[in-house]
Amino acid sequence: MTAQGGLRYVYAVCRPFAAALQAQLTGVAGAPPGLLRHHGLVAVVSTVPEGDFADEPLRDHLEDPEWLAATARAHQGVIDALTTVTTPLPLGPATVFRDDSGVRTMMEARETYFLQTLDRLEGRVEWGVRVYSPVDPPEKAARAGEEFARILHERLSGRAEDSRLFGTSVQRLLDAAYLVPRADSEEFVELLDRTKDMAPEIRVELSGPWAAYSFTEPTAEPTGPAARG
Repeated sequence: MTAQGGLRYVYAVCRPFAAALQAQLTGVAGAPPGLLRHHGLVAVVSTVPEGDFADEPLRDHLEDPEWLAATARAHQGVIDALTTVTTPLPLGPATVFRDDSGVRTMMEARETYFLQTLDRLEGRVEWGVRVYSPVDPPEKAARAGEEFARILHERLSGRAEDSRLFGTSVQRLLDAAYLVPRADSEEFVELLDRTKDMAPEIRVELSGPWAAYSFTEPTAEPTGPAARG
């Protein structure tokens, strides 16, 4: 594929896969995603207008919350579609290159990392769990909520291959991501349901299954097409 009249927007890197993406799938700027192969890797890309994604207009757009939200939704829609047919290694929104050569150069430079990470993530998905305490709980209830969050995290970690903890607060007792084999996802969700019944006054939110964003390093490439041939 070549970027005629546009730049190359990269959603994810995968191993080659046989299943077809949805025919009606569109990505950022309404463009359908395609596949760009390089050695044992595939970049999922689409063509986006230079008038929106070259350095200067992109900097302006990054100050526009509505544009950012629409772009993030379109980006995530492609990642979600990929997750149903393969194991993608998602790149950050607005990862853009001048042309196919720039994408291949990036894949060449990070080939070892991509291959090793895809091997580690193969057949696995990310589940997110957040635990919230009641508003202004008394001290005893607050301690009970913290203990519940600790127990829940221990149990879920026992069913996951890896986990990541994020920032907490007085109200948000747990914010975690779990890397779970897709085949074990049903058991993981059932365990969560059984455990949260222990404390019905505490709100537990489950999200997923997602591509494993929390278990990949951010791409080392800067966003935007500047200085990429």
